[in-house]
Amino acid sequence: MPEPQLRAHLHYVELGSPDPEALAGFYGDAFDMRIEPSADGWIGRGPERILAFGQGPAGSLLSAGYAVGDPETLELLGRRLSEAGAPFERAGTQIFAEDAVAFRDPDGNRIVFGIPRDDEMDAGPGLAARLQHLVLSSADAARLVDFYTRIVGLRESDRVHDEAGGLRTSFMRSDHEHHSLAVFQAAKNRLDHHCYEAGDWNLIRDWGDRFAERRVPVKWGPGRHGPGNNLFLFINDPDDNWVEISAELEIVSETRPVGHWPHEERTLNKWGQGFLRS
Repeated sequence: MPEPQLRAHLHYVELGSPDPEALAGFYGDAFDMRIEPSADGWIGRGPERILAFGQGPAGSLLSAGYAVGDPETLELLGRRLSEAGAPFERAGTQIFAEDAVAFRDPDGNRIVFGIPRDDEMDAGPGLAARLQHLVLSSADAARLVDFYTRIVGLRESDRVHDEAGGLRTSFMRSDHEHHSLAVFQAAKNRLDHHCYEAGDWNLIRDWGDRFAERRVPVKWGPGRHGPGNNLFLFINDPDDNWVEISAELEIVSETRPVGHWPHEERTLNKWGQGFLRS
């Protein structure tokens, strides 16, 4: 009998920057976050969203954290990694308690699963948008997807294939939402984007107005993705990271089969232009 699905949700993203203080300031203003210094740089907390900022190249992912609900889930993940011979450590972070499980995937991305500390989330006022998913680009997407599904325990919701049948994109879930992690085939390994789920179309409008007030241009959208069926718009932060605001992401049942989509613009955007990664 297969092991149960790993239950988790994206809880924080840690971005590298040549000027982490300036990048933190941008998110503090644009995304209603309270910015404070931390042991490793800066940390921003807002309603259902946490970002950390540290020294690193522009556009780099220093780490990402997925929250789980109980220690048993961490024990399950540790056992799966150990049985696969995948190195990991048990250690806390500034956001997760001491029994967190941290590892590097085959592309070197540092991922942490843990139980949030009691006092780390800021439920203060701000425009609604919950940190919801992370997207990675990889020079070997199939290898990365195999690691996250076979070893970590995520499940695929949809796959995008080229005309020869090669994998171009995989959307993987760790709970009831269509994806909390996705992987694109690309020329090199890098962070593609991170995303906030606003909930409905009116909030997509409100976020667009908020960015306009701050002279932050919308770079893509509004539109509607094929896989996930979610509405979206994208901006770039000062380090040129892509940032997505999403709404109405598909809720997936346990028995839903994996969907298959062609590698074409309409898969990325049913309404028009799509940005193909390779």
